[in-house]
Amino acid sequence: MIKNILKASGLVVIGLLYTIPLYVLATMSVKASSLGTSLWAPPTALYLTNFRNAWTSAHLSRALVNNALITAISLVLIVFVGSLASYPLARRQTKLNGFVSALLVSCMVVPPLAVLVPLYKFIVDIHGMNTYWAIILILVTFQLPLCVYLYTNFIKTIPRELDEAARIDGCNSATLFFRIVFPLLKPITSSIVILCGILIWNDYQFSVFFLQKKDVQTIAVSLSQFVSQYQNDINLVAAGCLIGIFPMTAVYLGLQKYFIKGLADGAVKG
Repeated sequence: MIKNILKASGLVVIGLLYTIPLYVLATMSVKASSLGTSLWAPPTALYLTNFRNAWTSAHLSRALVNNALITAISLVLIVFVGSLASYPLARRQTKLNGFVSALLVSCMVVPPLAVLVPLYKFIVDIHGMNTYWAIILILVTFQLPLCVYLYTNFIKTIPRELDEAARIDGCNSATLFFRIVFPLLKPITSSIVILCGILIWNDYQFSVFFLQKKDVQTIAVSLSQFVSQYQNDINLVAAGCLIGIFPMTAVYLGLQKYFIKGLADGAVKG
């Protein structure tokens, strides 16, 4: 009984730690002014002008388009390349594949900023500054190790008998993967889309260096400049931040039923 109470209390505390900042952000975004009012007090009226002013002042329309384009293309490449690379790693237990898998896992512990200087020089040399393709290439590269790791362990849970039956029916390797295996990867694909999508959508560490022109800047960079410019207008800043987090929140709510199952199945071999 006491153990269950402690678990419930812990869950409530964790829930509050995440809910309270969102509550403050939401209430501040619809208040006309924060002067003389408490952060915890609910708004007496909805002042939606903050969202319109934040939208125009932070140039969020263009930033949202940039974010959506970069995130969508990056996720397509991550899912396509990651799933294709994971299939032979999961099905062929060779020394070379074992080495590749270990190498990919080791890449996950390398801080991205540790390679920023040579990466910056490389991007400048190939004329990739302020271009979509360069930032997409960077983001895909740094997200692939996690993607391949999850896909590899998930594919290991799929019975090999399916592969053998498909080959008996005359399927070649491409047909086997895209018509038999890939449809079974829907749960882990949803988890990867959420995990990598959030990281790419919120990326600041690379975007601030490689996307310096306003017409290619993402939401994270635009909001950072917006906050610096309007730091005295907390309500306007809160509205801009709320607009920035809404798209990925909607995507998560739409895919949440696949998220936990896919992540659990992809983390360990069944």
